[in-house]
Amino acid sequence: MNLIFRMLYVLILSLFRERLNPGNFVSKLGLRVLPNDLDINFHMNNGRYLTICDLNRVDLFARSGLLKAMFKRGWIPVIAEHTMTYKKPLGMFEHFDVMLEVTHWDEKYFYMKHTFIKGERIVAEGTSKGCVYAREVGVISPADAIAAVEQDKLK
Repeated sequence: MNLIFRMLYVLILSLFRERLNPGNFVSKLGLRVLPNDLDINFHMNNGRYLTICDLNRVDLFARSGLLKAMFKRGWIPVIAEHTMTYKKPLGMFEHFDVMLEVTHWDEKYFYMKHTFIKGERIVAEGTSKGCVYAREVGVISPADAIAAVEQDKLK
């Protein structure tokens, strides 16, 4: 709940950004380390990186049309696995960019790469795999999720 304002910022920003098409699933956000992002060492908490990755996914969902398709069908996004490597700390009020790229998908999962950049330097990077889930049927294949987005564009 402590990221509600960032979530609203990302959702509003996504309304004015370029739409994404399959094959070009990339989201880049410019953010700043806020006091509630810090741990006892006064740098961004390792868990906060994962939460920021969630914000990147929200931007990608909104800009690709997947958010609309999921709401319409009662689907939810689920992260099945996430890894992160931390290279340099981010201190209070430092600006950074975070990039999410969907690198590929298979019959069950979308595979994503996350990169946190300060200036020209990569400060953290990671990977995740996630799926779209429907309570009544289970995992929705990425192909079916993308087909739902395309179907909604025609309406």
